[in-house]
Amino acid sequence: MVDKLKKIWLEGEFVDWDEAKVHVLTHSLHYGLGAFEGIRAYRRGDGQTYVFRLKEHIDRLFDTCKLIAIQPRFSRDQVAEATVKILRENGMEEGYIRPLVYVGDGAMGVYAHDNPVRTMVVAWKWGTYLGTGATENGIRAKISSFQRHHINVSLAKAKMMGQYTNSTLAKREARIAGYDEAILLDTHGYVSEGSGENIFLVRRGKLMTPPLSASILEGITRDTILALAREEGIPTSEEMVTRDQLYLADEVFFTGTAAEVTPIREVDNRTIGEGQVGPVTRRLQKRFFDIVRGTDNSHPEWLTRV
Repeated sequence: MVDKLKKIWLEGEFVDWDEAKVHVLTHSLHYGLGAFEGIRAYRRGDGQTYVFRLKEHIDRLFDTCKLIAIQPRFSRDQVAEATVKILRENGMEEGYIRPLVYVGDGAMGVYAHDNPVRTMVVAWKWGTYLGTGATENGIRAKISSFQRHHINVSLAKAKMMGQYTNSTLAKREARIAGYDEAILLDTHGYVSEGSGENIFLVRRGKLMTPPLSASILEGITRDTILALAREEGIPTSEEMVTRDQLYLADEVFFTGTAAEVTPIREVDNRTIGEGQVGPVTRRLQKRFFDIVRGTDNSHPEWLTRV
C-alpha cells in the first residue's frame, strides 16, 4: 500500500494529498488513453538526493503524448521542475515519482477531442519492486499465456495507460500460479519483456536483449545497462531471443525503473545457470547501484540534484 504523503502536483499547483481528485467521468478512466512515467530518486553517497535520468523520462512522457496524439498544457521544463519539487514538498530523500497526462471529463464516447488534457505528478516511497530479497537472490518467472501487443495492434514504444491491461493480466496470472513475475512473448513467439520490465540474458559471456524494433518499451534502465556493459567490456547484442535461448541462458535479469536490476533464477521451473545471481548480472548490478546510490560519478549527466 502507498503511504499517504503531504502534497501532489495537479495542474500546476501543489494540493493536499486527499484533495487531488478527478471526476468519475474522466475520459482516461473509461477508455485508457493517457501517458505516464515512472522515475526514481536516490540518496547518494554524498548525502544528497538525485533524480535518475530525469530528462530521458520527461522526453519519453512527451514522446508518448505525441504517439497517442494528446497535447499537454504544460511544457517539458514545467513537468521536470514539478518532478523535482514534489520530492522537496514531501521531504523525501528517496522516492518513486509518477508524472501522468490524462484526458479529463467532458464528452463521453471513444472520440472526445475537446476534453481538457490534464497533468499531475505524484511521489511515494517504494522499496524493492519485486519483493524483499529480489535484487540479492533473484526471482522465479513464468512465460505468460498472454502475448505482448503486435506492433500493428498497439504502440509498443508508448508508455500509455490502457496498454498496461495486458501487463496486469500477465502479472496476475503469474502471481496466482505462484511465480514472482511474468515474461511475455510477442505474437511470433519471441521473448519480449516482463509485465513492466525489459529483459536481458547472458550466454557464454555475451549479453543479449531484444532490439528496439521488437514489441518492447524503450526502457531507460535498459539503455543504462547497455551503456554500462559496453564500458565494462562485456560483449553485447540486441537481437531477437527465443524461449529456448532463455531456458538455456547462463544468466537472466530484468531491468526497469521500478525493478532496477533484478536477477531471474528460474523460468518455467527451469533453473537458470546455477540458480543464483551470475557474475555478469552482479557486475552490472554493482555499477548501476554505485551510480544511483554510491559514489560512482562517471555519469553526472544522468543525475539531477534535488
